[in-house]
Amino acid sequence: MTPEEKIAELGLTLPEASAPVANYVPYVISGNLVFISGQISKIGDDLMGGRLGEDLTVEHGQRAARMSGLNLIAQMKAACGGDLTRVKRVVKLGGFVQSTFNHTAADIPKIINGCSDLMVAVFGDGGRHARFAVSAPSLPLDVAVEIDAIVEIEA
Repeated sequence: MTPEEKIAELGLTLPEASAPVANYVPYVISGNLVFISGQISKIGDDLMGGRLGEDLTVEHGQRAARMSGLNLIAQMKAACGGDLTRVKRVVKLGGFVQSTFNHTAADIPKIINGCSDLMVAVFGDGGRHARFAVSAPSLPLDVAVEIDAIVEIEA
């Protein structure tokens, strides 16, 4: 199955790659690596915001991370000229979760699993990656999650 077929099988829809909102580019290709700028938990007008420990549960955070993951895949598709079969490996994810200062740190990686699980479901073993998951007191637009990625593609 192609990555798009796997996304459809999961009952998800791949959004269009979003344009940057400031002075940066959505991705940079260097050799066979694609460095994707942080993608937030917003698709179209649907924004998943909030702060873990205040108005956001782990389950809501995981859905927000999956939204960020779909946005990452949309940027991968754009970087690959529309052909997601060119994605060889998701090398690394960097996840930021908006949370209160005193919230349990163990929940932060659980939230980013929403994106990590999506990458493995869509790309199989090629979706297994290194990553970090950290808490942040605030994120742009009050989004719950922002995640960036490094991806290896076929030339």
